[in-house]
Amino acid sequence: MIERFANNPVITPQMVVPSRPDFEVMCAFNAGATTYNGKVILLVRVAERPVPREGYVATATMNAESKTIEPLYIKLDDPELNMDDPRLFIYKGTLYLTSISHIRMAESVDGRNFTVATQPTMLPENKYETYGIEDPRVTFIDGWYYINYSAISLLGVMTSLARTKDFVNIERLGIIFAPDNKDIAIFPEKINGRYYAFHRPSMKQLGMPSMWLASSDNLLDWGHHQHIMGPRPGMWDSERIGCGAAPIRTPQGWLELYHASDENTRYCTGAVLLDLNEPWKVIARSEQPFLFPEAEYETTGFLPNVIFHSGLVDNGDGTLYLYYGSSDEIECGAKVSIADIMATLI
Repeated sequence: MIERFANNPVITPQMVVPSRPDFEVMCAFNAGATTYNGKVILLVRVAERPVPREGYVATATMNAESKTIEPLYIKLDDPELNMDDPRLFIYKGTLYLTSISHIRMAESVDGRNFTVATQPTMLPENKYETYGIEDPRVTFIDGWYYINYSAISLLGVMTSLARTKDFVNIERLGIIFAPDNKDIAIFPEKINGRYYAFHRPSMKQLGMPSMWLASSDNLLDWGHHQHIMGPRPGMWDSERIGCGAAPIRTPQGWLELYHASDENTRYCTGAVLLDLNEPWKVIARSEQPFLFPEAEYETTGFLPNVIFHSGLVDNGDGTLYLYYGSSDEIECGAKVSIADIMATLI
């Protein structure tokens, strides 16, 4: 059912030039995807940090006033340092990420072999992005490529929106979903005169991380929120779920590929089919994932057993190219037929 690209991973940290000479790239993953001028475009999340020094943990943050990225080194034997999670650490009561992310463009003629730009496409630049910008998704609508991405800071994890027509001149439009909210994908066309988007609020007290739907008349002000579906106890998507790339229209309904994890933090990809005119109505859903950690580059790495799909290209022949982050470290690709995905739905 799944044809993983033979040249996986298609993007590795070693393929990315650091944004400055005293930094190193740790991860290149979780890319949004689209097509432009006959090429497949990936907008890759690049996580980097200052080159480590022996005996220190290294990270960086952005100074919101000067808009400069500043290295931070802390001694590993400092009693006020807590490093229980490989993705973050706590120092003197303040949480820091072990890297800072920006967005970098890569392009390909065949959708499988990519050339990565030598400079960042989007860097953190305001107080909501001091810990980086992450996990972009791309939707082409109304003549624009809309890029939504997670903005990270001590103020929280929120979703911002930008747009471009050429991937050179990018206009930031601001925050569209307040903290804590991520995993946003905008539908590629209006439905009954309104724009629609998936989103995933984080649950601090009640509820579980689930897929919600919102609508807007201008892509900036979102409301009419509705819960679509949540985790299912005892199944492959029992712990948390979130949307992948923008859904695609099929004669049967909107087909959305989503990621989910179980209680062992094993991330897989499944699908849900939604009504074309009332996209809050679920028609069918995958009983089992169709893409799950299996290859060695998916079961090992920075965070093993994680497949995080966020990019999709419709080939127009009944097949899709899926792009996904593997083990929170590298970017991979696979080819799948829409008919095969539909067969997993019940």
